[in-house]
Amino acid sequence: MVAQGRRFTGRLPLAVMARLAPSLAATSGDIRFDLEFGRDRFGAAFVAVVIEGCLPLICQRSLEIFDWPVRIDTRLGLIRTEPEEAALPPGYEPLLVGAEAMRLADVVEDELILALPLVPMQEGSVEAEGMVWSSELDQTDKPNPFAVLSVIKQH
Repeated sequence: MVAQGRRFTGRLPLAVMARLAPSLAATSGDIRFDLEFGRDRFGAAFVAVVIEGCLPLICQRSLEIFDWPVRIDTRLGLIRTEPEEAALPPGYEPLLVGAEAMRLADVVEDELILALPLVPMQEGSVEAEGMVWSSELDQTDKPNPFAVLSVIKQH
């Protein structure tokens, strides 16, 4: 694929991504992808990855389902051994490839898993009532436990 400069574009249903599915609120819908293989001017084999779509996630503030827009545009350097990672040009993420054929759906699924937010939160979601945030705690008038030191310092 690298030698021929192959390019693959299409749509991949969320329902076929078994490793991503547990992180999603639903598996309906699909993701658009564009994968282009080639060699850069330094001779490094790569696959340029562009993925776009929306992932249905559960907001951890409101517990409501929302569509999280995702757009991934990255370049993966194809390596056969881990020491080859050091030779990759800047801006490349390593992708370890073996003797068996690479599954393009796995590449797309891996990139989506890596792009998931640690704590999914919908923009503008209603915050839980009664929660006290750290900025509110900082504004309270508490005696400073180190105030006594200023008296000692003066003597």
